Amino acid sequence: MKYISTRGTAPALSFEEAMLTGLARDGGLYVPESWPQMSTAEIAALAGLSYEEVAYRVMRPFVGETFTDDAFRGIIERAYAVFGHAARCPLVQIEPNHYLLELFHGPTLAFKDVAMQLIGQMFQVSLSRSGRRVTIVGATSGDTGSAAIEAFKGLDAVDVFIMYPHGRVSEVQRRQMTTPVEDNVHALAVAGDFDDCQARLKDMFNDFEFRDEVGLAGVNSINWARVLAQVVYYFTSAVSLGAPHRPVCFTVPTGNFGDIFAAYVAKRMGLPIERLVIATNQNDILHRTLQTGAHEKAGVRPSISPSMDIQVSSNFERLVFDLYDREGGAVAQLMDALKTDGRFDLSQGALARLRDEFDSGRVSEEECSAAIRDGFASFGEVLCPHSATGVKVAQDHLGAVPMITLATAHPAKFPAAVKDATGIHPDLPQRMADLFDRDERVTPVDNDLAAIEAVIRKARA
Repeated sequence: MKYISTRGTAPALSFEEAMLTGLARDGGLYVPESWPQMSTAEIAALAGLSYEEVAYRVMRPFVGETFTDDAFRGIIERAYAVFGHAARCPLVQIEPNHYLLELFHGPTLAFKDVAMQLIGQMFQVSLSRSGRRVTIVGATSGDTGSAAIEAFKGLDAVDVFIMYPHGRVSEVQRRQMTTPVEDNVHALAVAGDFDDCQARLKDMFNDFEFRDEVGLAGVNSINWARVLAQVVYYFTSAVSLGAPHRPVCFTVPTGNFGDIFAAYVAKRMGLPIERLVIATNQNDILHRTLQTGAHEKAGVRPSISPSMDIQVSSNFERLVFDLYDREGGAVAQLMDALKTDGRFDLSQGALARLRDEFDSGRVSEEECSAAIRDGFASFGEVLCPHSATGVKVAQDHLGAVPMITLATAHPAKFPAAVKDATGIHPDLPQRMADLFDRDERVTPVDNDLAAIEAVIRKARA
């Protein structure tokens, strides 16, 4: 299995190379040369298996010769041993024909743990084997950062720097990033929004001198391994509801498009997904793209669902690559237009393909609060604002086919929004009860590439 860039000019890489590289040198994102297929019989055979065994069977075709079978099984077992639920990603029915997929049972209470714990184990095995040392730099709108720090803290071969938008994450999210005591992890509070953090991250990858100097690696959702790990729970949840003999639909609250792109990958592999529904908050570039065909930035407005406060949805480029028949040159032109003009327009053919695969919905701040309140009153679930966004959009798209909505974070990560809507203050799990008593370590930094690179160089010295 080789991996190619969405912009067409970077060399093809192995899985291990793509994982450690992150962003391609032509600015594109890595995707497999082709989508592995699972037969109806192979999908049916997943029924009743452990999450770890399903993960092995779904991901094995993508990793090639990077790991032996035994080594890969060990990586998976270690990754999910830290999860607080035996099913890892359990499914809960909330309404007739409507189910919640709980993805918040990992160590930092968010769906990012599902991928990040796996990546941490894969990096550890790969770097130990090669003797390499890398510098992981990530941009986060809240959850990726804490998941990355949790996965990589204390590892000898890795330095971790996480950029987050100062003042635009919840207090729980911030403290999960700023309170770890390990010397190899660093939280950088950037004066800007998430799109600024993400842009500086891409700038760093395109500064080849700095990139090579520090051994730069990325674990944002631009990293293919992140997307791959998320493909698994679409299979486990769909099979539990009768797939492949019964189709399902998914609603995914998303800002950066990585999680719902993983569902698209599952569908390409053969999972019978009838519709994929994108749920956005007021930062609704993805919803507007489906409605109009124009992918146009409109500025980020802070919300009670901060992990979706994004206007540059990086993983959408991976989908655009397929919408344009994998023509890297066409994708490069569109991404250049987005950078210079703040927008691009999908061709009629690409827009038709997009609408064939996806539906979408937008949720206002008031609707999100109402969905949190109604979710508790109607079916006894305390929802985080991102999960509530998904539930509200899903309810507008319910039909004869079972709908699975992704519950992406524990409500205790966003206590203010939940309490305002329900009057209930969601408590952190006992293992995190002292989070607000721990000392914080954080470095404020300007939204400036040179300033951020200087901080990283100094910390590594």
